[in-house]
Amino acid sequence: MKLRIFVTLKPGVLDPQGRAIHKALDGLGFKGINDVRAGKLIELDVADDTTDTQIDEMCRKLLANTVIENYRVEAASPEKVGTGFSSADAPNEKTA
Repeated sequence: MKLRIFVTLKPGVLDPQGRAIHKALDGLGFKGINDVRAGKLIELDVADDTTDTQIDEMCRKLLANTVIENYRVEAASPEKVGTGFSSADAPNEKTA
């Protein structure tokens, strides 16, 4: 099963990379850009029997720093289109 993990900074967290991109776009003459937030995309190919809980654990332990980042999981396989979850509604969500 192919998955896409989108990792983005939480609102309010400073984004120096996004700021640099915004400044570069402005310098290239692109106007009307209000804000830029940079993130990362991680593609995983996992066994079909991998559970949402296991995927969530991968994200929390390695792929995203949940103190400052959110993540969203989407299935990339055609037969799984429309499934997925985000850090906001992930299985076994723990609040501190």
